[in-house]
Amino acid sequence: MSAAARAINADASRRAELPAPVSGQRHEIGSPVGRLTYYSAGPELPGNFPPLLLVHSINAAASAYEVRPLYEHYRRSRTVYALELPGFGHSERGRREYTVRMMTDAILIATREIQNDHGRGPIDALAVSLSSEFLARAVSEMPLAFRSLALVSPTGFTSLDKATKWREGTRGKRWLHGLFEVRLWSEGFFRLLSSRRIIRYFLNKTWGSTNIDEGLLEYDYLTTHQPGAQHAPYYFVSGFLFSKDMPRIYNSLTLPVWMSHGVRGDFVDYANKTQVEGRANWTIRVFSTGAMPHFEAKAEFIEAYDAFLAGVPSALPA
Repeated sequence: MSAAARAINADASRRAELPAPVSGQRHEIGSPVGRLTYYSAGPELPGNFPPLLLVHSINAAASAYEVRPLYEHYRRSRTVYALELPGFGHSERGRREYTVRMMTDAILIATREIQNDHGRGPIDALAVSLSSEFLARAVSEMPLAFRSLALVSPTGFTSLDKATKWREGTRGKRWLHGLFEVRLWSEGFFRLLSSRRIIRYFLNKTWGSTNIDEGLLEYDYLTTHQPGAQHAPYYFVSGFLFSKDMPRIYNSLTLPVWMSHGVRGDFVDYANKTQVEGRANWTIRVFSTGAMPHFEAKAEFIEAYDAFLAGVPSALPA
């Protein structure tokens, strides 16, 4: 084998070695949306809490590491699950179409897996940023499977969303996605976008400060340098994962909903949250942080979330 071939093989091996984003047991299942990976952990003697499903956000470097602070905290008191959505983390990352339907179905599939382990009782679920849209849609389609819903820095509440209540479809731009996926530069361009310097730049915008979580930055770098890492993010930046009908979906929810967001950084436009403010089943909490309050103000975030959960009616027997 030539030196060049050995170097290529060594690089491929290095890229394939992505560590687990959280502790606990790793699960891989085949599904209609491809191979899905999720993690689970819990105390030896779990309390009387239903399982908790955590779903990371959607961006160029998304993974279950984004819910790590909550996962590692709640595993001490209840069984907790962290799903990696199609195209991210250790789930399948092939060159294929990534859609709202695919992401929603992945959450529904994971929910059924959890219920297979714990009975048919409803679960608690939390999602970050754009994945809040997928989780809310999943809840609207299978409401009896969920006891409560938590949305952290959710999309679908900006001033731009006010006129989209009854529209269907996504904001996808086919020409833009086609430009990103030209084979001549598809992977190389993504490598430029996923340097540590660029990742730090976007995390600074997410935090609204330079005091970011360095562990997340390092994991973001590793996960963006895996084979096929560019495909799902290109559907994201082309708009295909943003639904136009989210105001209708959010308004249709009848279970207890906890929404939280920060006041710093690029993700602070929640003008359209007035549509759900004051509704009996919605609780909204604002933190003096950026878009990742569970990293920046972990203790305060958990205290507020626990207070919300304490007021949620107990799950019915299976």
